[in-house]
Amino acid sequence: MDYNAQGIQYMQQGKYEEAVKCFHEAIEQQPNNPVGYINFGNVLAAVGEEEKAIRFFHKALELDEKAATAYYGLGSIYYNRQQFDRAKEQFERAIQAGLTDGDVFFMLGMSLMYLEQPRLAMPYFQRAVELNERDVEATFQLGLCLAQLQFVDEAMTYFERTIHLNEQHADAYYNLGVAYAYKDDPKTAHAMFEKALAIQPDHLLAGHGKKLMERALQ
Repeated sequence: MDYNAQGIQYMQQGKYEEAVKCFHEAIEQQPNNPVGYINFGNVLAAVGEEEKAIRFFHKALELDEKAATAYYGLGSIYYNRQQFDRAKEQFERAIQAGLTDGDVFFMLGMSLMYLEQPRLAMPYFQRAVELNERDVEATFQLGLCLAQLQFVDEAMTYFERTIHLNEQHADAYYNLGVAYAYKDDPKTAHAMFEKALAIQPDHLLAGHGKKLMERALQ
C-alpha cells in the first residue's frame, strides 16, 4: 500500500487524522525517504501545528537538501506568520531546488510585494501567469504590481483579464477605476467604481472614488 498517496487523498478530503496515520506509516516503512516527512509537515501545517511542521520539513531537508517542496512548506508557514523575508528565502530555495509550480512563483511574488519590492516581484507574477493563464489572483496581483511601477496601461490589461476570468472581482473594477481616474477619464472611472460597488456594496475605497468622480463630473 502507498501510504503517502493514501494520506494525500485523506488530506484532500479534510480527513486529517487518517492522513496523519498514513504518513506515520510511510515514515515507519521508509525512514530515510523525505517524502513522508514533507507530507507529515503539510498535514501538521494544515491543522495549525506549525512548530511541529517546521521540524518535519527540516528533517526532510536533512535527508535531501534538494527536497523542493520542504522549502515551499517552510516558506508557506513563514508567509502565514508575516515573516516575509524568511518566506522569500525559502521560496527562492524551492525554485533553485527545481520546483516549477505556478504557486511557488506567485508566493515569492507576494512575499516581495509585502517587502515593498514590486520591481523584483513582477517577473515572478509574470511566470505564475504564464504557467496558468486562468489563475485569477496571479493575474490580478500582476496588474497591481504593474500599477505600482507606473505601468498603467499594462496594469489595466491585467485588471481587464482578471474580470474576464472572474466577473465578480470587485477589486479589479476598483483598480480599473483608479487607472481611468489617473488617465483623466472621470466618466469611465465612475462607471468602474459603480461596478465594484454593485458587486461589493461595502467597498469603501470604491465608494470614496465614486464620490470624487461625481465631484469631478459636476
